[in-house]
Amino acid sequence: MFTGIITDIGEVTAVEPRAQGLARLTITCGYDPDSIGAGASIACSGVCLTVVARGKEGNRGWFAVETAAETLRLTTVGNWRRGTRINLERALKIGDELGGHIVAGHADGVATVLRREDSTDTARFTLRSPQQLARFIALKGSVALDGVSLTVNEAAGDTFSVLIIPHTLKVTTLGLLGAGDAVNLEVDLMARYAARLMERS
Repeated sequence: MFTGIITDIGEVTAVEPRAQGLARLTITCGYDPDSIGAGASIACSGVCLTVVARGKEGNRGWFAVETAAETLRLTTVGNWRRGTRINLERALKIGDELGGHIVAGHADGVATVLRREDSTDTARFTLRSPQQLARFIALKGSVALDGVSLTVNEAAGDTFSVLIIPHTLKVTTLGLLGAGDAVNLEVDLMARYAARLMERS
């Protein structure tokens, strides 16, 4: 479980295809590798992945994860290459501050940036979500984009917008985004459960 508050930006340094559609990714990071246990969960641009190895090279730590064929197909992970920069968040511990919202790290799909409008204090992104996810996105609700917890500013049909402050643009990969870029989208867990309850009632 995560909170959508990014604690580091990692960089993909290797992508190795494996049997049965799997891929092994190596990611450098600022985390102390001794603090990362084998089997630990790390959200990588909003996708919860399991650490299978870790170590240190120079003054940077690294960890390796293996991704399933479904993850490669349904998220942006399948497009990651050497040099791709990704948002990182360690799993929550009991007692940690919940600074964003509850994020499972199970991306529901991929949203596409339609427009980016920069101003002095914020950047406004307008995005299109997959049609089947649009009903879970509501004004003032929460979404996670590439693992970043954000509040929905507007929602209409399958499009929605978010306002992003300069700090978030600086400490996450969202500052690199422009029109046409794809991001991993996770809708609010509460919205998903509420919709399910309404279907059953």
